Amino acid sequence: MIAAVYARKSTDQNVADEAKSVRRQIEHAHQYAKRKGWTVSETHVYVDDGVSGAEFANRPGFLRLMNAVKPRAPFQVLVMSEESRLGREAIETAYALKQLVTAGVQVWFYLDDRQRTIDSPTDKIMLSLATFADEVERERARQRAYDTALRKAKAGHVTGGRVFGYQNVELLDAGGSHSHVERQIVEAEAAVIRQIFSLSTEGYGMKAIAKRLNLERAPSPRAQQGRSQTWAPSSVREVLFRDLYRGVITWNRSRKRNAWGQHEQRARPAGDWIEVPAPHLAIVSSEAWANAHARLETVRAIYMKGTNGRLFGRPPLGDPSRYLLTSLALCGCCGCPLKVLSRDHGRTRGHFYGCAGYHDRGRTVCTNKSYVPMADADAVVPEAVLGDVLDADMIKEAIDGALDLVATENVVDPMPALEAEIRTVEQERDRFVAAVAAGGSLDVLLGALKQREATLKGLEARRWELRSRRRQTPATDRVKVRRELLALSDDWRRVLVGEPEHARPILTTLLDGRVTFTPTGRPKHWEMHGTGTLSGLFSREIFPLGMASPSTPSWNQIADFLDTMRKLREATGFAA
Repeated sequence: MIAAVYARKSTDQNVADEAKSVRRQIEHAHQYAKRKGWTVSETHVYVDDGVSGAEFANRPGFLRLMNAVKPRAPFQVLVMSEESRLGREAIETAYALKQLVTAGVQVWFYLDDRQRTIDSPTDKIMLSLATFADEVERERARQRAYDTALRKAKAGHVTGGRVFGYQNVELLDAGGSHSHVERQIVEAEAAVIRQIFSLSTEGYGMKAIAKRLNLERAPSPRAQQGRSQTWAPSSVREVLFRDLYRGVITWNRSRKRNAWGQHEQRARPAGDWIEVPAPHLAIVSSEAWANAHARLETVRAIYMKGTNGRLFGRPPLGDPSRYLLTSLALCGCCGCPLKVLSRDHGRTRGHFYGCAGYHDRGRTVCTNKSYVPMADADAVVPEAVLGDVLDADMIKEAIDGALDLVATENVVDPMPALEAEIRTVEQERDRFVAAVAAGGSLDVLLGALKQREATLKGLEARRWELRSRRRQTPATDRVKVRRELLALSDDWRRVLVGEPEHARPILTTLLDGRVTFTPTGRPKHWEMHGTGTLSGLFSREIFPLGMASPSTPSWNQIADFLDTMRKLREATGFAA
C-alpha cells in the first residue's frame, strides 16, 4: 500500500523533543511504514513547521493533504505521530478525520501503533474524547505561556522580539543555563530616537522627519514584509508613541489568537495592560517626551476640529476612498503605492497620483517625482479593463464552459448523508443526557455532551446552508442562468462606462493585484501594466449596502456553479 506522512510542530507546544521536530516525525513515520510493509510516497509527505494545531485555514501542509484526497486519494494510508498532529481543535479535527476516513484512507499513529477508526458509535465517542483532550492541552499550554510571559513582563524581562534602539541580551544563571533575556540600549539607534523627538518638538511633521532621516541615511528599524529598510511617517509615529522609550514597559496590549485558537490580532482593554517602570531603559527624558507630545496634541487639535460633537479629519481606516485608484495603483520604480496629490493648476486645483515613496520618504527611497494626472489615470484603467478583461466573447465562453461542466459533473446530493449524521449525533446526545441523569462520570459525560451539542450546531448550520443554496432542475434553468449572467456582465460594463462614482468596487473585484505606473523618460508619458481576472466578477456581489444594484440576478440559483466558474479563471495582462 502507498502511505503518506503528515508532520506538524507548533511553536508553543509542550511535548517531548522527540515529537517536536518535524524531521524526526518524518523519519519515524518512514521506519513505521517500513515495518508495516507500506511504501511512503515522497510526493505525499506533508509538513507544517511552526504552525499551531488550532489553525486549519492557514496551514499549507494540511490544506495540501486535504486537497490531495479529492476526488480520489492517491494513497491508502496516512501516518502521523499522534492525533494532535492533525489538530488541537475538537470540531475541526474530527471533521478532518472524517474526510480522510470516508475518502478510503487509513489513519495510523506510530507512537502507540494504533489506527483511528470511526465506524461505530464507540469509535466516535473515543474520537471526541481524544480531540477534546488535545484541545484542553492546547488551552493549558496557552495559559502556561501566558503566565510565563506575565512573570517575565512584571520582572522587566523581554517577552517578544527586538525593538529598535535596543539589543536583546541572554543572561545565564549560576549554573550556566539560560535564565532570561534583557534589553540593552544601542547608542547609535538611541541617538536617532532622540533626534526624532527633538525634530518633532521643533515643529517637523512625521513625513518631514522621515525624509530627513533617509537623506542622512540614519539607522532604521528592520523592514517588514519585503519593504525597503528606510524611515516612513508610520515608523516615525511608532517611535513617538512607544512608551518603552520613556522608560515604561507596557505589556498585554493585544491578544494574538481568538477563542478558537486562530491567529487574530485584537486590542485588549486598557484595564488589562501591564505597565512596569523601567528607568534604566529610558532613551528620552520625561521633558523631551512631554514637549514632543504637547506639540503633537496641538497639531491634532488643529486638524481635528470639534463641531456639534463631530470630529473632522482623516477618515477611519476601512472607509471607502473617494478616489478611484487609491490603494489600487503602485509606482513602477519602487513598488510603493501611489498617493493623491494636488497643486495649483491654472485657475483650479489639479489632482494627481504620485509615488508615496518619493513624497513621504524622500529621493533616497525613490527618484520617481512624476505626477500622473488623475483624470487620465482614472480613464485609462477602466478602459483597459473593459477591453481586455470584460471582453464579451471571453465572458460568453467562460459562462458556457461553466454550465457545460455543471451539466456533465456527477453531482452527489450531500443532504441525505447530512440528515443521517444529524440523526446519529442527536441520538448520541440523548444517550449522554440519559447517562448524566443516571449519575455517570459527570466531568467526562458533560464534556462529551458539550462536544455533541457543538457538532450538532455545526451540522444544522450546514443543513441550512445547503437548503438555501440548493439548485432546482439545473437542466431547465440553463438558459435562464446564462441570460442572467450575461446581463450581469453587461451591467458591470455600463457602470464602468457611465457611472464612474461606482467603478471603484468593480475594479477592486476585477483586478488581480495592483496596477503599476512607470515613467518612460518622455515628459508626461507613463507605462501602465496590470492583470485582471473574470473570476472576481462572479465571486460575490460587490455593490455596497444602500446602493441599488443595476440588476437582481438569482444568486441562490447560480451559487452552486460559482466554484466551477472560478475553475475557469481567465487572467489577462493589459498595458497602456
